[in-house]
This record gives sequence, structure tokens and C-alpha cells, in this order.
Amino acid sequence: MRPRSLVFTLFGDYFRYCGDGEAPLRGLSDVLQLFEVEPATTRVVMSRLRAEGWFETRRDGRLTTYVLSPKAWQLLDEGRERIFRHVSGEWDGQWTLIATRASDRSARDEVRKQLTWLGFGQLQPAIWVAPGDRMAAARDLMETNGVSSDVFLSRSGDLDHDRSIAARGWDLDALDALYGRFVAQHDSPVDGGTHDDALVARVRLTDDYRRFPFTDPDLPADLLPAGWNAPRAHEVFVRRHDELRPGATSAIERLTGMTVRGAHRAFLDGGAVGFTRER
Repeated sequence: MRPRSLVFTLFGDYFRYCGDGEAPLRGLSDVLQLFEVEPATTRVVMSRLRAEGWFETRRDGRLTTYVLSPKAWQLLDEGRERIFRHVSGEWDGQWTLIATRASDRSARDEVRKQLTWLGFGQLQPAIWVAPGDRMAAARDLMETNGVSSDVFLSRSGDLDHDRSIAARGWDLDALDALYGRFVAQHDSPVDGGTHDDALVARVRLTDDYRRFPFTDPDLPADLLPAGWNAPRAHEVFVRRHDELRPGATSAIERLTGMTVRGAHRAFLDGGAVGFTRER
């Protein structure tokens, strides 16, 4: 796990709920040492993140505290919404199709990343598709990035053809294998561990799981292959995230002297993942 990724995971799960979204550099360094990140490296990473506008700093004597910037709050809010929300519902058979026209390469590259984040798959170099009505989001994205395109709704009228579209638009076999590895790695609780062990395990759990929103479009169940591993992975994540929470939170509070208040908790409802806030 890279130090930069660790910082955002720690702030997303813990430090955003401390004070004004803050962590003392000394305490943060102590936490990161659990992941074999040296204090000197932590100082360099935090200095760079501050220079990039993700954090502001506050000085109390010799104590430096890093505080989330508005830019970082937005990133964490968007990330939490995507990571902790996996839909599971009926599909009406509609597809949103995007046919892009000529544009500069830099705009295309940026649009490609954002379309993937919105759940679109690429059928051909200039053709993108997603299940359901996503026309408003697609048109807004194209207009914002200045990419000429045609956006419309379509139906194939044939479920086998729909499944073929899904198989061509996304590498479902590779994604299913990733979910299977996630289950194998994290569905094995370690008994008798310390609070520090719980923190390390929970951070690694979240860091591994948060990659799925970038690759999983949450396709309707009708379009997925038999034995799809995602529901099992979602169940493992929600259960382990909750089981490890008390010990992990205790470790954070002991190492930093901060109090974690109102942190989010994941839940599973009929195959859909969501989150709520502690009171």
C-alpha cells in the first residue's frame, strides 16, 4: 500500500470524524508506522499533499496538525458515496449509448476515465454503453469536456444479446476473479489480535475494496454470469468492516489522542451496500 493511498483511506474512515477533519502529524506518523512507513516519509507525503491543495495546516507551538481542505472533503464525500453504495435492483432493458465524434486526445483520455467512473463500458473505440437511463449524466460530461457526441437510449429486445453487450463492454471474467481473490483474502478473521492488528486489517480491507467502484459498473443481475462473486465480496466487506471497527477505532484514538465521532458504518440490504452514520 502506498503512503499516499494510506493517508486518504485513514482520513476517509477515521480522521474526517476527528475535530474538523484533522490529524496531528506526530499521531499520523505513529499510525503509518504500523504499515512500515517511516516518519520522514510521512512528513514528505503530507507536505506534498498540502502543496497539491488537499490539506491545510495548523500550528500549536511545535505541533503541526493537518486539516482536510474543501477540495479533500469533496473527494472523500464522493468516494464514500461510491465505495459504500452498490445498487441491486430491477432493470428495464434500456441502454444508454454514447457515440463520440472527433476531439483532441487529452479530452478523450479525461472523458474515458470519467465514463468508466460513471459505469460506462467501451464497446468500440467511439462507442460507450451503460445499462439504464444515464443520458443526463452522459450529456453533462460530454458538454463539460467539449467532446462532440450523440447520446441516446436503446434496447436490443433480446436478453442473450444484452448479455453479449455486457461481456464485450466489460472484462467480467477478470472482475469476477478480483472479487474472488478479495473474498479469499479477507474472509478469514484472525482471533486474538491486538487493536493495532485490527486497524491494519481494516485499512487493508477498505483499500482493497475501494478499487472496485473504478472497475465494477454494478450491472443488473440479468447481465451477470452464473456464480458471480461480487455479492459474496460485498457481504464479506460489510461484515469484516463492522467486526474490526471497535479495535481499529481504539488504535486510532490511542495513537493520535483524537476522538472519532459519528463515523460511517456499512450495511447490506437485499444485496445492496449502503452506509449510515453513528449517533
